Amino acid sequence: MLYADRTEAGKRLADELQKTNMPQPLVLALARGGVPVALPIARALYCPLDTFVVRKIGAPFNPEFAVGALGPHDTVILDDESIRASGSSRAAVEGVIGKEQSEMRRRIDAYRSGSFAAGYIPKTVIIVDDGIATGLTAKAALVAARARHPKAHIVLVVPICLGDAAHHVHSFADEIMCLDARTDMHAIGQAYGDFEQVADEEVTKILEDHKARLL
Repeated sequence: MLYADRTEAGKRLADELQKTNMPQPLVLALARGGVPVALPIARALYCPLDTFVVRKIGAPFNPEFAVGALGPHDTVILDDESIRASGSSRAAVEGVIGKEQSEMRRRIDAYRSGSFAAGYIPKTVIIVDDGIATGLTAKAALVAARARHPKAHIVLVVPICLGDAAHHVHSFADEIMCLDARTDMHAIGQAYGDFEQVADEEVTKILEDHKARLL
């Protein structure tokens, strides 16, 4: 265990980010697990906090086995090697994509994603998640963020990276901050004492409360 919970992880990341120069930042949390991590960062940098909704694309007969990821702005990332390893066909994966796109749209609506930073033009976009396992969802988020903010400096910030996951996404970010890279862990949750699922209601409350603090 490296962190008691996501909030502690976020505070430790915030301490490191305050030592850097991040002009006109916007914090985008990958919903849902990245939101409690992102809150201490947005508070420390006194900047807007919003969500970025990405979805893992699981293998048709093994949903926990990631073969790709979806992000906003029609972002679709597929890993052909993982698709082959899962024994799936491209056609079967397309069926999963349709279902995940529906869930992504539901979450975007539920979290009012984008509305909490509407009108704000960042110079630095800080993408935050509670960890990187395969790197596929991080990659989708970075590609989508680049499409939305093409002139911004895009930074990926996470408390924990498994294996060489950070290596797979480094070319998609201008900068990566990972507090701890581990080869002896097989799941992000192993880095946390408390890794309970984050509810939709908690996400919206965090976003609303933070926006009220900035007013």
